[in-house]
Amino acid sequence: MLQDHRRRAAVAFVLLFILYQGAEGVGARLLDNFAVQAAFMLAMVAVAWPVGRWLGFRGYDAYALEWQRSTPVLLSGGLALALLVKYVAVCVGMAVNVYAASAPAVPSVAAVSFLSSIPWALVATFVPSIAEDILTRGFLYRALRVQWVPWIFAVASSVLYVLNHIYRLGAGPAEWIMLFCFGLAYATAVVRTGSLWLAVGLHWGWNLANVLIGDILPYQVMSPVWSSLLSAGAHLVMLGLLFALPTQFDREGLHPDPA
Repeated sequence: MLQDHRRRAAVAFVLLFILYQGAEGVGARLLDNFAVQAAFMLAMVAVAWPVGRWLGFRGYDAYALEWQRSTPVLLSGGLALALLVKYVAVCVGMAVNVYAASAPAVPSVAAVSFLSSIPWALVATFVPSIAEDILTRGFLYRALRVQWVPWIFAVASSVLYVLNHIYRLGAGPAEWIMLFCFGLAYATAVVRTGSLWLAVGLHWGWNLANVLIGDILPYQVMSPVWSSLLSAGAHLVMLGLLFALPTQFDREGLHPDPA
């Protein structure tokens, strides 16, 4: 039975991985077509539901995405924390010359640009964020049916998160360190709460801030290496803050019953 589940899990992961990577590999790089890129990403999230059923779960429960009373708090709390940390990181970067402030737009123009960007940015950053969280965190945490030691899960998930960025690995060690620290923060959110939703909120908030912050605090990157390391440090700060949360592992064990 366990061997059959592992075979199914391997097939399921490969399918989701291909769909996720197809968004950039086919949609962005091969065809340079945003519609195709979006179609791949939406297909990955949509297919994850029947895949979860096939693996013996109730759809997205396979990735610790049960909708519970705490879900809105976890999602919105992660979103708000990441937006705040990103803003502070940019301010720190400007202070130490990692970033340079760009000429601000006319306030009325900047306000219109910011407000008009929000609706599409919310969707455009949420879908890729939850897709990658399903693939690199939720799948490992729940669908594999492995009883993880928390720190081993965090490291394994972080390594997978780095390797999942196959088109960015050529950027060098600073990029790898940044991605690994991102993965540590988001994986820690999973093991502290027993849910993927807080990780989704943090990931979504960071990606959303990358889109919107240019309207609030326009800047140019002066040092790509130090910019990556600054982002890594910001996520280590987020990781530290997560330890203020009560952990589900202490109360109920790492894996709540998915049935």
